[in-house]
Amino acid sequence: MRHQLGYLSFLLFLLFHSTFQQQEDRLALLQLRSSLGLRAREWPIKGTPCSNWRGISCNNGRVTGINISGFKRTRTGNQNPQFLVDALQNLTLLVSFNASNFALLGSIPDWFGIGLASLQVLDLSFCSITGAIPSTIGNLRSLAVLYISNNGLSGMVPSSLSQLLSLSVLDVSHNALGGSIPASFGSLGNLTLLDMSSNVLSGAIPPVIGTLSQLKFLNLSRNMLYGNLPPVIGRFSFLDISNNYFQGKVPQYWQSNVTLNRNCLQRLESQRDTRECASFYDERGLIFDNFGMPNAMELPVPISEKKSPKNVIISAAVLGVVGFIATVMLFVVLLICCCKRGATNQRVTGVGPVPTTASPPPPPGPLLKFSSLGVAFNYQQILQTAGHFSDVNLIKHGHSGDIFRGILKGGVHVVVKRIDSSSVKKEAYLLELDFFSKVSHSRVVPFLGHCLESENEKFLVYKYMPNGDLSSSLLRKNNADDDSLQSLDWITRLKIAIGVAEGLSYLHHECNPPLVHRDVQASSILLDDKFEVRLGSLSEVCAQEGDTHQNKISRMLRLPQTSEQGASGTPNATCAYDVYCFGKVLLELVTGKLGISSSSDATIKDWLDKSLSCISMDDKELVTNIVDPFLIVDDDLLKEVWAMAIVARSCLNPKPSRRPLMRYILKALENPLKVFRQEHAISERLRATSSRGSWNATLFGSWRHSFSDIVAPPANKVEGASSFKKSATMGSQGIGQVAEGGPSFSTGRHSKEIFPEPLDVQDAERMRDE
Repeated sequence: MRHQLGYLSFLLFLLFHSTFQQQEDRLALLQLRSSLGLRAREWPIKGTPCSNWRGISCNNGRVTGINISGFKRTRTGNQNPQFLVDALQNLTLLVSFNASNFALLGSIPDWFGIGLASLQVLDLSFCSITGAIPSTIGNLRSLAVLYISNNGLSGMVPSSLSQLLSLSVLDVSHNALGGSIPASFGSLGNLTLLDMSSNVLSGAIPPVIGTLSQLKFLNLSRNMLYGNLPPVIGRFSFLDISNNYFQGKVPQYWQSNVTLNRNCLQRLESQRDTRECASFYDERGLIFDNFGMPNAMELPVPISEKKSPKNVIISAAVLGVVGFIATVMLFVVLLICCCKRGATNQRVTGVGPVPTTASPPPPPGPLLKFSSLGVAFNYQQILQTAGHFSDVNLIKHGHSGDIFRGILKGGVHVVVKRIDSSSVKKEAYLLELDFFSKVSHSRVVPFLGHCLESENEKFLVYKYMPNGDLSSSLLRKNNADDDSLQSLDWITRLKIAIGVAEGLSYLHHECNPPLVHRDVQASSILLDDKFEVRLGSLSEVCAQEGDTHQNKISRMLRLPQTSEQGASGTPNATCAYDVYCFGKVLLELVTGKLGISSSSDATIKDWLDKSLSCISMDDKELVTNIVDPFLIVDDDLLKEVWAMAIVARSCLNPKPSRRPLMRYILKALENPLKVFRQEHAISERLRATSSRGSWNATLFGSWRHSFSDIVAPPANKVEGASSFKKSATMGSQGIGQVAEGGPSFSTGRHSKEIFPEPLDVQDAERMRDE
């Protein structure tokens, strides 16, 4: 009996203690709600935190996770926002705290890290935090993921971070952190991702970084790092040290999988010039190796190298021969172009391209090093990661493989593509691996690893994008019980358009040879937790077909290029094809009509004709007939919608040679109203100058030229279009707003001489410098 009473007393004590702890957790959340000024909409005062407070995760009634990412403060909370999260110390079982995109103005308090022994995930990115990183963060011994990027942090990177032995992800990028990279980071044996880019770090890379066997992603770009590169470094799947001041020779291994541009390295292209490098090293009292060459100013000219009259005569003769050969070649090029022009005039061109079926380049050869392409997972790891490929984890059936959600052992969310070799071309996964071995860019979905053990199935692993793709995010349900749709606001849509343009501009203009995506549609535009764009569906990427040098000459001579139909009658893999597909994506963003970018022209021809007829350079109000009814925009934002529609229509020009280059599309989207604000000024300037025009004319004047070939008649205004839905609260959020009563515009039927096609990029940049 005594034992039973003791056992019952113990149970009552546990129950009382558990209830007490739950009340303590609720009290801590109420304090946090008050100090941060959170709205009742997310955290209702009369609600139960574990059941109906948004972003709260619990286990047995105890709070284990808090996610206030993107929350807005109340009007009172906005008056003096501060970093006031002291109540977190009382949540003893808290595992995850995500405050990204929430205004935590001020510095991280010194106590932070004390009393949070269970914390494993901490996300303070985009929080407007200033000051230094407190050394007490090193007390978070259970921490595995730490994001403090995109803030205003300054001071040194604390060496106490090396005490976080469980840390697998550390992102302190886009701050103002100085000093050197702590050598003590060599103790972070579980680190898989280290991003310290866009700071003011100096000094050399500590050699111990190369000993971190788990480290696969290292980004040290856009700092002030200098010195020689360490000879031994770990095997990375992503490594970027661009925009620093490293000098000396590049070890052989570094050249295969690292971005090295904008440094002071020997025998490499795209480096800083001698003056810039010498000045940097001189200011710090350091010696610059002058790209491995002796200082030519200090050396006497050898007698044997002094030019004699005989040498001058020989040089003149050689130059004369070269000039004659160049003249002959130019004549041959002109003859070929004229022949092509005749052939093009006899060819009938359709409204737009159909999905490309151009033959991909041959599969990569045996030189492809799989060991340098992320983590080599075994089959059992892939099975565990993807939950044995259960239907619950299936995201979608892609054209190149089935896509599954997964979680790595360290808690990192990933996507696993399962490729069936019997139904997909065997070379498809090799082409994608070859792409990731050569291309690294922030607008491309991060590639994490692969599993190639099975003969019949291949697996590729990517970083998980929390917001899915554009096709699922443009309009989505808030929850399964509510049929109402949540629409992306205009600012986010414009941000997505710019992100896609950045990615495609990189493929078209910064890769050599230019790369064509060939699958630009809403489902291939992936969105991370901040709606930043990552291009996916990369199994179709290939080098641009045709002679790019010939295309440049055609543009400079104003000669028409061939249509998109190749010799086989199928579309060529050209950058102009990507531009056309991107135009349909822009229309999807403007109209909100799902499936436009993935549909063929034949199936949406009537809708496309009707929509294009509502996009006029001379009547802004017409576009209100096709704007997504879910969008709430004021008059200033409507001008941006109108501008994007104009760009979309130019991209959809039936003649590939008349479509604007992606580089110019990007600049137009970054400042959409400039296309219209400078319209009259450009016209007058072009009439008074040569046909080459100014740099601004080259950039913005081409829209009418691209626009003029689309001859859909203007639609009649729909009654009530002028009373377009407005929101006074959004007026201050427009990008590139202009005053009311902007300039009126002419008809847009000008000649090529007034509005020339975009010239070659180098020509445009030269005109800008002049």
